[in-house]
Amino acid sequence: MEEIIKPHPKLITKYLWVLITISISILVFIGIIHIIISVADGDMRVPPYLWIIGLITCVVLLAVGYPLSVLWVRNLSYIIREDRVSIYKGILTKTQQNIPFRAITDFALQRTIYDRILGIGSIQIQTAGQKPNSASSYEGVLSGLVEYEKYHNQMREKIKVLHPISEALGTAEPGTAGTDNIFKEILLELKAIRKNTEK
Repeated sequence: MEEIIKPHPKLITKYLWVLITISISILVFIGIIHIIISVADGDMRVPPYLWIIGLITCVVLLAVGYPLSVLWVRNLSYIIREDRVSIYKGILTKTQQNIPFRAITDFALQRTIYDRILGIGSIQIQTAGQKPNSASSYEGVLSGLVEYEKYHNQMREKIKVLHPISEALGTAEPGTAGTDNIFKEILLELKAIRKNTEK
C-alpha cells in the first residue's frame, strides 16, 4: 500500500526563520566590523556604507529566499511504497528519486532547534552505496514531517523484514557480540548437519 506524504507547511516557517537568523547574523557581523573600524580610527562616525550593504543583502536574501522556499516545499512530496521510498522535488526541474528498501542500511531522525520548536522532524536515509566521504552521508531526506516517528518506525519495520541479520547486528552491543552470536548459531547448525550425515 502506497502512502503519499506532503511536508507540513511548518517547513516553510522553518526556512523563513533560518533566513531571518542569517540576516541577523549578517547585521551583527557588520556591527562588529563597525565597532572595530571606529575604535581603530578613534572616530565613531564611520560612513554608513557598511550598513547600507548589509541591509540590501538582508532584503535581497529574504525577498529571493522566502518565495523559493515556498515553491520548494509545495513541490516536495514523498511516497512510501512496498519496495522503495520515492522523493519528488524541484522547482523548475522536477526530480524523482527512488531509494529501494533493499539498499537502505539505516535511518536517522534529525530535529534542529527550529524543528523542535515547530514540532516537526526529518528522516535521513542512508544506503549501502553512499560514499562515506561525500558532503552528506545520506541518500535522501524526508523533511518537514509532523508524524516523523510513525514513518520512521514504519520504514524500519520494512528494513527488518528485508535485512533481519543486519537488524540483529545493529541492535547488538558495540563490538563483536552480535557477530559472535550469529557465528555460534551457524556452528551449531553445521554440527547438527554433520551429526545427521554420520548416521
